[in-house]
Amino acid sequence: MSKFPNLLSRVLVSVVAIPLILLIVYLGKIYFALFVAAIIFLTLYEFFQLAEKKGANPDYVSGFFYAAIVIYLFYTKSIEFFLPVTFLFIAFTSMLNLSKEENNSFINLGITIFGALFLSLFYSTLIGIREKFEFDYIKGAYVIMVMLASIWICDSAAYFGGTAYGKHRLFERISPKKSVEGAIFGFVFAILTFVAGKFLLLNFLSWFDVIYMGLVVGVIGQIGDLVESMFKRDVGVKDSSNILPGHGGILDRFDSLLFVSPFIYFYLNYAY
Repeated sequence: MSKFPNLLSRVLVSVVAIPLILLIVYLGKIYFALFVAAIIFLTLYEFFQLAEKKGANPDYVSGFFYAAIVIYLFYTKSIEFFLPVTFLFIAFTSMLNLSKEENNSFINLGITIFGALFLSLFYSTLIGIREKFEFDYIKGAYVIMVMLASIWICDSAAYFGGTAYGKHRLFERISPKKSVEGAIFGFVFAILTFVAGKFLLLNFLSWFDVIYMGLVVGVIGQIGDLVESMFKRDVGVKDSSNILPGHGGILDRFDSLLFVSPFIYFYLNYAY
């Protein structure tokens, strides 16, 4: 049996998807906003589907509607309305739950509010990064391109390094196959990718900036992967869905990005 199962399907999907994603990142504007919206809606759907396996009854309509508003706020740079919109969402969703007959309010509201807030806010910061440098618009694209490259390379290095050399389990209760050795491979290559990115695309950032971002991918990105594994472990599934052959679901592929993006977005907002 191969040490690298599903390798062919992984490569084929990547060959098609990666150039398309990079093109959308380069174009930015509404194209990138719609791409992020697609990620949010698909991952929110997967998240709610996972929650239903635990007996929850999330409110899809209010969750998706709130997510759409958050996306719009980030795209139009109207973040000052985020708190009142979130307040209204929580209040409205809580009142809607009064009409449901089943006595499962804690779980239903918890899943709906947490899922919609968590996924829409965290992923929408990608739009904030892309739209950050309005006077030199391509800079936002370069940050996201290197960020994506670092995540993909970190993931691949952890996968291949862990499969080939992994002996010590990293977090066996959550993800039995992940190893300390694989995590170290991923950590090192995440930073090296940003170092290379400094020479190739990110010359406008300082060395502190790129090392910080590499550390975020190498540490926070891998933690994000473990958090998503925790959700799947809780409901007893291997993948969030089977939409991507060899890769699982959208949440499986963009779990690290979910956690990395806010750390880089808020850093850029304070640093620049």
